[in-house]
Amino acid sequence: MDDAAPLSRPDVTALLARGVTRLLLDHGLAPALEVPLANGRRADIMALTPQGEIWIVETKSCLADYACDEKWPDYLDYCDRFFFGVTEAFPHDLIPEEAGLIVADSFNGAVLRDSPVRPLAGARRKSVTLMFARLVAQRLALS
Repeated sequence: MDDAAPLSRPDVTALLARGVTRLLLDHGLAPALEVPLANGRRADIMALTPQGEIWIVETKSCLADYACDEKWPDYLDYCDRFFFGVTEAFPHDLIPEEAGLIVADSFNGAVLRDSPVRPLAGARRKSVTLMFARLVAQRLALS
């Protein structure tokens, strides 16, 4: 008999973010969680590639989480590539073609569909990269 309680939505979200983060690290990206953006939004995961490309991954732990979220286009002005990170159980066909698709569990993940590339303008790239670097440095200083 399995006495394990079902995972809460925040628990599933945390495990999903862990798997996506591990995937990004395995591919040479430098990720950070919960990154505030200049427009007042907060990216679940933002990552920087070795070439300076900026990725944002919006994690969705379940269909209800996805259904109540219409803010994802607000992230597009702050990244070169945008992905949804979902669990294996999530209906993948709901993810819009304008976004990449990452499927993950708590251990790792896979990019099932690459994101279209929308290169940031130079001034925006500099601003976002500087914000990202300062945020990560501040978090390291406090840890």
